[in-house]
Amino acid sequence: SEDLMKQLSGQDNSFLEIERMGLPQHIASVAIYDQSTAPGGQVRFMQILERLKSRLHLSPLFRSKLQEVPLGLDRPYLIDDADFDLEYHVRHIALPKPGDWRQLLILLARINARPLDLTRPLWEMYVIEGLDNVRDVPPGSFAVLIKLHHSVMDGISAAEMIAAIHDFGPEPREIEPEQARVIRPPYSPPVVFGRAYMNVLRKPRRIYNLARRMMGSARDIKKLPDAERPDSVKREVLTRFNRDIASHRVLGAVTFDFGEVRAVKNSLDGATINDALLAIVSGGLRKYLEAKGELPDKLLTCGCPIDVRDESERGTGGNVIGFMGVDLCVGYKDPLERLKAVHDAAVEAKAHVQASDVRINLDLMEAIPGGILPMAMGVAASMGVQSYNTILSNVPGPPNQLYFAGAQVVEGFGIGPLLPGVGLFHTASSSVMNKQGKINLCFHACREMMPDPDFYQECLAESFAELKAVTIDKGKGKTRAKAKPKAKKKKAVV
Repeated sequence: SEDLMKQLSGQDNSFLEIERMGLPQHIASVAIYDQSTAPGGQVRFMQILERLKSRLHLSPLFRSKLQEVPLGLDRPYLIDDADFDLEYHVRHIALPKPGDWRQLLILLARINARPLDLTRPLWEMYVIEGLDNVRDVPPGSFAVLIKLHHSVMDGISAAEMIAAIHDFGPEPREIEPEQARVIRPPYSPPVVFGRAYMNVLRKPRRIYNLARRMMGSARDIKKLPDAERPDSVKREVLTRFNRDIASHRVLGAVTFDFGEVRAVKNSLDGATINDALLAIVSGGLRKYLEAKGELPDKLLTCGCPIDVRDESERGTGGNVIGFMGVDLCVGYKDPLERLKAVHDAAVEAKAHVQASDVRINLDLMEAIPGGILPMAMGVAASMGVQSYNTILSNVPGPPNQLYFAGAQVVEGFGIGPLLPGVGLFHTASSSVMNKQGKINLCFHACREMMPDPDFYQECLAESFAELKAVTIDKGKGKTRAKAKPKAKKKKAVV
């Protein structure tokens, strides 16, 4: 039925347009499993294939692929792959000896740098054996890298899809078997051309309505108190991470105890976990850029993706993402003052989001022809226009311990895509492993911009250690005057 045709939204399609600029736009999940918990103490590759085969029906995206509209007249549609081959999408490889953490990160970065085949369903899975010398990981463990294209899902829906193939114990949970499935065939040319024609006719009215909303949003922002109004003059600071991005990538990840991160944020009234993470990133960037002799004398800006779905859009897949820009206060040498400054900046950013229409950018992508997007981004980059210096995406993980084919998850993190002019992406993933809460902060960067990821990893770890020293550790001493120093009063925000 034409009413059931699943077409990519303007924002979904924007990720395809960015990929055509040479920047792969998939998100990824990495998990490490201890196979000693599986029945028999071993997981075979064929068991993994069988487990996946029995759960493909839990998400239509496993078998969905793109149908392009001829001549690029409209956004692509999602149809079923009639020739779906599970063994094409699931690959089996091994680390060379000694199989350590550094080798694993290099392999993951190389695999993740390669784009997905857009003519097939938009995901791939790599089962990686040989992790015999990875830190804090039992010998004989294996890793799984899952790549999912951003055009069909965001970080939250990806986490839901990944959770669907896991269990809460070594034994598999009960799954309803797949019923008779109707394959969505390609849509006929008259249908897609007709829909393209109708979409073009709607664009003038969409642009008119969008302009009215933008004017209203600008009025709402002007009504904000001076302390919560964004600066009228845009502060542009370009760093080594804000230039043309090459094809090679690097990865790194730092693990924090969730309770310690929570204690850091509890040291400041009104602070959030995200504030603590932003402060860690601020301190890490300060150390890294200062060591390079490139520490700017102005504030940097971090883009934080936010989910702006309404209730009708829950569980629909795809992307309904807005962005919140938060100042990274890298100029503050004292870690506690940096945390306070980042928290104040986050409060102002949230007030700005609440006062503005955060869905305007989504509707703008619906209104403008897709082919114009890469052109506009290219012009903006050539003029030095840069909205964010880096990105931090905070994706809550599952609240329970997970298992895959009986193997227990002992480590995991997410990987975000690089964007035009933004060559450093941070992903924070919370999870429960071995009954302990963890937050893994992963960074993904252009190798030419960050040739020394081990050093940046140390910078992030040192940044957190400094925060602990002035909050948690100080709180254990007798000389601390106040358990919770008061932050500047701001308008209450969610």
